[in-house]
Amino acid sequence: MRTSRKMWLLGLLACMAAGASAQEPTVELPAGHADDGRGIVDMNVVVVSGSQPGPGLWRVRRGENTLYILGRQSPLPKGISWRSEEVREVLAEAGVVLGPPGMRVGAGIGIFRGLTMLPAAMRASRNPDGATLDELLPADVYQRWSVLKARYIGRDRGIERKRPAIAVYELYRAALEANGLREGAVITPVLDEVLKARGMTLTPTTLEVKIDDPRAALAEFRKEGLKPEDVACVRDTLDLIERGLPQVAARANAWAVGDLDVLRATAGQSSQVQACMSSFLQTETARKRGLDDLDAQVRAHWVKAADEALTRHRVSFATLSIDDLLGTSGYLAALRPRVDAVLAPDEPDVVEDEDDATRGVATP
Repeated sequence: MRTSRKMWLLGLLACMAAGASAQEPTVELPAGHADDGRGIVDMNVVVVSGSQPGPGLWRVRRGENTLYILGRQSPLPKGISWRSEEVREVLAEAGVVLGPPGMRVGAGIGIFRGLTMLPAAMRASRNPDGATLDELLPADVYQRWSVLKARYIGRDRGIERKRPAIAVYELYRAALEANGLREGAVITPVLDEVLKARGMTLTPTTLEVKIDDPRAALAEFRKEGLKPEDVACVRDTLDLIERGLPQVAARANAWAVGDLDVLRATAGQSSQVQACMSSFLQTETARKRGLDDLDAQVRAHWVKAADEALTRHRVSFATLSIDDLLGTSGYLAALRPRVDAVLAPDEPDVVEDEDDATRGVATP
């Protein structure tokens, strides 16, 4: 395992997400999804594969300048290849390419000192006092966990000693993999390739939050016991794995084929990460360090970067969560008062010129 993976707990799980509801909406299951009698729905759905167009680009206009935004969705069908020509053409002209918003928890430490902290970080990923999940979780929750673990992970005794949020996330990823879905590995390789060819780098938009006492933070976090948010995280994720994967697959398919109607209809459905982010953010470790209420700061930091891009560059590019593009209270909504127009991929302008028409983009 690479050092960066082992050091992730220096961020104390706060990099998962910012601000979301943990409740999964009730959705009637489409025909063809069989319940196996244990409350687990077998997907029996077709996950698309092959060459797919993706959702297209949002266009944010201010005067003669345009910020093109691609919506990110996770998970996606693992068998697709994304037709990225439209994005590549924009990237070839972009004066700046913005990274996705988020929060980066820094510790202000060097590599050597960081390596000495690896054992502490790894211990923090395990339950206090060597407790196992069967000792911590309610009996009904642990029974559901056991059934799904046997189905998707198999014999792995080590996972039973990991913190509930960490263990159930590993289960969730295994369930995605088994059902033809994956997280990441679609958009980023394209961006990296084009930026490297142009000699450019991604401009970060993440909010930097410094922890002055990483070792003490890890020690405190390691001592914190099970909270109601931990159990809620596990329950919600088990619900998602047992009965929600058809909806997850439908949304993944919609991104791949560019079905904006389905994406709009399912906007706001909570993801596994959203379901579990409060598990960390409600800890005393997070509250003491001001990590429990950073949503507005993260959003404002991205909006400032986007505003500067629109001011300085004729063409710029960014990526956002698809929900932040479709919702009424996300990042794009926060940027809207500062710009002349915001156009979805299926919203053409009145006038098109020949150059933009080749990219499927209209001009004001």
